[in-house]
Amino acid sequence: MRCVVSDRRDKRMINVQRNWYVVYSKPHKEAQVQLHLGLKGIESFFPRLQLPGSVNKNKGIAPLFPNYLFVRINLATESHYVIWSPGVKRIVSFSDTPIPVEDSVVQFLREKANTQGIIQAQSQLRPGQQVEITGGPFDGFTGIIENPPNAKGRVKILLKLLSRQISVRLGVEFVRNQSVAIVPAMTIHDRPDLLSAAS
Repeated sequence: MRCVVSDRRDKRMINVQRNWYVVYSKPHKEAQVQLHLGLKGIESFFPRLQLPGSVNKNKGIAPLFPNYLFVRINLATESHYVIWSPGVKRIVSFSDTPIPVEDSVVQFLREKANTQGIIQAQSQLRPGQQVEITGGPFDGFTGIIENPPNAKGRVKILLKLLSRQISVRLGVEFVRNQSVAIVPAMTIHDRPDLLSAAS
């Protein structure tokens, strides 16, 4: 969400040089921080993702960078507006010095986002696609995508276990897209520890 509200700051500050900085917020307080910064006339940008497969649009939205948002300020004269805003923990710094973010980084994200700062996420996982599991109890197995990722980032995969197919739901972080299988698919006999998971 982009938020700029009428400037309540001293009019002499209008033409000062401003840079983008990253603000670290308290958990789940990014929108609150953005609201309070907007009330102070501080430009901010809170990029979020609209996750694919979401029926309820509000529930399918997640922060692109949880606990982080961008603010455009003159550090010397406006940082106190940010630091003392409800929900803010600090301006991200290196060796106690806030480092500006290049304008091109924020511009790139803004170009991808709509007017509310929401970027439409696109999953590259498609039904019928062969993937490899890279973690959890099914690590090393290959399967076929049955349903693309849902709003919670879970994908339904068809695995072959004990000469039958079963469906499992896994987080997308455990799924690696593979165009060509380099290693042959594992069988349940290669992983006896999965017998209890299969039943």
